Amino acid sequence: MSFRNKVDIPNGTNWARLWPRFFAGGEARLESRTADAYSREILSDYTEEHAQAGIDAPLPAVETWPNQFKGYRITTEIPEFTSICPKTGLPDFGKLTIEYEPDELCIELKSLKHYALAYRNLGIFYENLVNRVLRDLVEATKPVRMKVTGEFTPRGGILSTVAAEYRQLAEAENWPR
Repeated sequence: MSFRNKVDIPNGTNWARLWPRFFAGGEARLESRTADAYSREILSDYTEEHAQAGIDAPLPAVETWPNQFKGYRITTEIPEFTSICPKTGLPDFGKLTIEYEPDELCIELKSLKHYALAYRNLGIFYENLVNRVLRDLVEATKPVRMKVTGEFTPRGGILSTVAAEYRQLAEAENWPR
């Protein structure tokens, strides 16, 4: 690659921390390696520990209250949801949407707020986060149906949306997909 200024990137350097240099007009010399090979080297550092991070971490309980009606949906949005990337330790930001049809129990929102805030310091990947939230909320409320969607803000120009769904009944024809 050829830019105006010359910047050396030594072996073992965290690529994510250097990325802003490329937009500052510097030259990157990858010591006889292509950018593709360098990316493969960085990605090879992912471990099983990274993959399982946060899945079974202790979190505050989500409290419930008795539902008085049947056949309706509740949608709750957490627009400023944060967690931590288990690989880089950098913060992840996004919007979490919980849509469910309650059966006997509804989610108590103050406890949901405390539950969501506990993720602020928890290292967990997006995919695991959405499935963990679904698992915990289904366990607490035992709804007819529930869908959790995480829309995470772009990092490196990539926007991620992850959705997980639970259905108590096999026939869910009125539930949006």
